[in-house]
Amino acid sequence: MLSVVSSISSLLLGAALLLVGNGLIGTLLALRATAEGFSDGVIGLIMSAYFVGFLTGTWVAPRAVMRVGHIRAFAMFAAVASAAAILHALIVNPIAWGALRVLVGSCLVGLYMVIESWLNVLAPGERRGKVFATYMAVNFIALAIGQNLIRLYPPTGFELFGIVAMLLALSLVPIAATRIHQPAPVRQPRVSLRRLYAASPSGIIGAFGSGLAMSAFWGLGPVMAQRLDFDAAGIAAFMTATILGGAVIQWPVGAFSDRHDRRLVLAVVMAAACGFAALAFVLSAIGPWPLMIAMFVFGGLAFTVYPVSIALANDFLKPEETLQGASSMLLVHGIGAAIGPTLAGLLMDVAGPRGLLLHFATIHAALAGLVWWRFWRSGTVNVPHAHFEPMIRTTPAALELIAPEPQADEGAEAPRN
Repeated sequence: MLSVVSSISSLLLGAALLLVGNGLIGTLLALRATAEGFSDGVIGLIMSAYFVGFLTGTWVAPRAVMRVGHIRAFAMFAAVASAAAILHALIVNPIAWGALRVLVGSCLVGLYMVIESWLNVLAPGERRGKVFATYMAVNFIALAIGQNLIRLYPPTGFELFGIVAMLLALSLVPIAATRIHQPAPVRQPRVSLRRLYAASPSGIIGAFGSGLAMSAFWGLGPVMAQRLDFDAAGIAAFMTATILGGAVIQWPVGAFSDRHDRRLVLAVVMAAACGFAALAFVLSAIGPWPLMIAMFVFGGLAFTVYPVSIALANDFLKPEETLQGASSMLLVHGIGAAIGPTLAGLLMDVAGPRGLLLHFATIHAALAGLVWWRFWRSGTVNVPHAHFEPMIRTTPAALELIAPEPQADEGAEAPRN
């Protein structure tokens, strides 16, 4: 495994720098917007713009990569994203920030696609799952580190925006210096939502609801913590606790889902996430540490909803359909993510900063009810289980790492992966 990681170390380093910068700018903008007096509803709209850009870039970025090649496209996306980071500090205006967030989201999805398509080329067939797991671990760790950089300088200054720009620019260095041959052009996702819904309605429900909830966490979690009078260290700890919970608790829940009906597991996880969001609402009135403990568990459960939904859909898809299905699930998740911060921001305008926790609880309660209703109507269904892979939202290129290898036709139907 060490030899495999060593062979992709330049890609992982570039991804880590990119993710640290992205983790920092999301929290930084939320805090700066609060300091500038933006309402929670306006902040929610700004944060939704990033996910609109991410969704749009899923189709736009592959064309740019095919036109100029992977390294040139990466350089172009990194340069634009770095400039946009600086522009946030120069033009403090909600409309301008919304436009810049769309631009940054489109660029970042292109950067992720280039790195992930390279990982597909370099990952040995028998170790693709381990490469994917390593890449996901880098995602969680880098995003957690990015949260803690807000401790260095006040968000009202220029320094943190400069650090974001440097990190995005420096991510180009290990990529440009690599001697790895360029992979095949990135493919645009082809969506077949009708087939996916026919195979797994509960999977689609989970992916959409996860987008609604987790995008609100990324965009408005720092706002809630700041309005609850957390200092910079407290805000970083709040975000880090939730992210690390998502990294740690996914493994046991995923392993459990591999052995039981995933619809029932998904309903239970959603219901438990609702319960811990409600508990966090209560504990937020007591103090920061009880709130962080509740958010650690909530994060572990809430971050698990999306990968369990992916695995659930794969249970009912043919092996050759899993990559297409995962790409479609990513689209559904992205639509939810583009809506989530706006809904949560409007709720926070009415209910105060703890309205974000009410958003989490309401979304997961509704999801649990819908999935449980689907399970109750159809009963237990015995199907071969696909293997659960812990993950955070990524691009279709990374999903190829966990797609089953095509099997030779020997006159019989191939078993499901």
